[in-house]
Amino acid sequence: MTQIKIPIEENIICNLKVGDKISISGFIYTGRDAVLPKIVSLIQSGKISEYDIQLQGAVIFHTAVSPAGVGPTSSNKLEIESTIPALSAAGVKLHLGKGALSSETIKVLKKYNSIYAVIPPVTALLNSKTLQQKVVAFPEEGMEAFHVLEVRDYPAIIAVAHGKSIYEQAI
Repeated sequence: MTQIKIPIEENIICNLKVGDKISISGFIYTGRDAVLPKIVSLIQSGKISEYDIQLQGAVIFHTAVSPAGVGPTSSNKLEIESTIPALSAAGVKLHLGKGALSSETIKVLKKYNSIYAVIPPVTALLNSKTLQQKVVAFPEEGMEAFHVLEVRDYPAIIAVAHGKSIYEQAI
């Protein structure tokens, strides 16, 4: 199992392959349908610097944060998958979620040396590995606000890397 520390360096991404098991530690962002398009709007408007959001080498987990914990949501929802290109261009190196991504998104991930990993939908396990959580943007979205979590040893499996996907043939 490869240990991943955040922020993630380019050379770490270059060495990961589809099917690799990873363990993630550090601060990760969370977002899903309601908030990720707003984060992309902040990037496009140049207002991302008004928030304490550091996307270079970052991880974004496609989830909401509820009192019950966190678990992955489907990354191939239009509102989520359509944000992956802009977030990757802004420096996000690892997207976490569940489900297959389109061939277009796989090409974009390759272009920006970003990857996608699936994370097991086991809320209790993830909750035990979450050290702290904080809303960093859009608190009005409730549990779908943009959060930052400090995590230790989050398990995931690389699902898309370097133009290859566990869901389809190489692009």
